[in-house]
Amino acid sequence: MTSATLYIDRDAGLQRLHPLTKLVISLFLIVLALVIPNMWAGYIVFLLGVVPLALWGGILQPLWSALWKIVLPFAISMFVIQGLFWTGGTPVVELGPLSFKAEGLVFATTITGRLLAIMGSFLLLSLGTPPDDLMISLEERGVPNSVTYIVLSTMQLVPGLQVRAGKIRDAQRARGLETEGSILQRMRSMMPLVEPLVLGSIIDVDERAIALEARGFSREASKSFYRPVPDRRWEQILRWMLFIASILLIVLRIFWPLINRYYLGAG
Repeated sequence: MTSATLYIDRDAGLQRLHPLTKLVISLFLIVLALVIPNMWAGYIVFLLGVVPLALWGGILQPLWSALWKIVLPFAISMFVIQGLFWTGGTPVVELGPLSFKAEGLVFATTITGRLLAIMGSFLLLSLGTPPDDLMISLEERGVPNSVTYIVLSTMQLVPGLQVRAGKIRDAQRARGLETEGSILQRMRSMMPLVEPLVLGSIIDVDERAIALEARGFSREASKSFYRPVPDRRWEQILRWMLFIASILLIVLRIFWPLINRYYLGAG
């Protein structure tokens, strides 16, 4: 794993796929998790879609390691807040004057599953795709430079901040900052890290803008690439099939209430 990306280099099937194929697969899994009107849809998409692909790419362990740190705190807060404070719900568990509502727990379960599938799909793309290859693939197909840069920056944001935070923490330790001990002590040690991290990120954005302009980022002329990204015919067909299926699912989800009301209901 390089310092500027989450990508893990493996000689595996997932990594050998074209970057756009992995992008479309990830978007298709996200669409499935969002449009299927079922409480367990997100969990099913994660177990039957994200997990097999992660196993295929040999990245299941790092994907799960990063995923639970994101989803677990959100899930705990969702179940507590929605379960306890759902208005007019049906109580299922009594805790003195408070009670968990069935409707709130169902809502929390649904949102947590969707988050699991969405973040799992994003990590699947990030861990299994070199950002440079994805950028080249998008630019070769005429995607505007600004959109390409947004996609690339999103994939590099978290690892970039982790590297910078690690350097700042090591520098502060060399100056005598105590970063170990109780939770309170660790929270105190975070304060001297925030300001240099934020300022350093702002400076990094300015330096990137200057570097991009020096390399002709805003030029409208056609660009050449130092290495092509091979694209197989069957992957192109698969991408179009998944793209069309995603559009159909979204349209069906939008008009399903009307279909159910005027056709299925009438039957």
